[in-house]
Amino acid sequence: MVVLYRIICLVIGYACGLLQTGVIYGKLAGINLKEHGSGNSGTTNALRVLGFKAGLVVFIGDYCKSFIPCMIARFIFRDNYPDTYYIYMIYIGFGAVLGHIFPFYLKFKGGKGIATIGGFASSIMHPIFIVILLAVFVGTIAITKYMSVGSIVLMIGIAVSYVLQGVLGLTCFNVSDPYSRGVFIEGAIMVALLAALAIFKHKANIIRLKNHEENKFRFKKKEGI
Repeated sequence: MVVLYRIICLVIGYACGLLQTGVIYGKLAGINLKEHGSGNSGTTNALRVLGFKAGLVVFIGDYCKSFIPCMIARFIFRDNYPDTYYIYMIYIGFGAVLGHIFPFYLKFKGGKGIATIGGFASSIMHPIFIVILLAVFVGTIAITKYMSVGSIVLMIGIAVSYVLQGVLGLTCFNVSDPYSRGVFIEGAIMVALLAALAIFKHKANIIRLKNHEENKFRFKKKEGI
């Protein structure tokens, strides 16, 4: 059953991730985000093209579509699987990120997954690590002025933090138990894969950074179109 539960969580997560907040908001505003700015439907492009309000709405939507399902999974599995229920939250989150980045109805061309990974990570991270990661993310952007750099640093931080909090005993996993430790490692691999995928989706940004062509982050008012 545990394998079936994993599959079900992955599928449900993917279905939740298909909700493309940026695409929906753009249509309501009469603008196709895929045709403006960076061509991405995520938070950063919504901020740049449509302004702060749009960016905030898109962020909240993309954040919640992984955070809420993960918290529901926590409620469902916590009592029956007290030492491993995090893994079902991870499968939900993994699926949600895949749905956001690879939505089938948009020819598998979605966003970069930062806000969605952020929502998923918030559901499995200890509050101390959430505060640290948020501070590092905001601090990196404030110093470099590049949203892409902040996002990449955040992804690395999430992968490292997951392992650290497990080692420190701040998760449900009992790393002294062989089975629970194995599930913890399974989760670590999945979190690392998500982080790597999100960083890979920033490959164009990395090239522009290398060539000193990356645009620095700043808010813009709605474009006149």
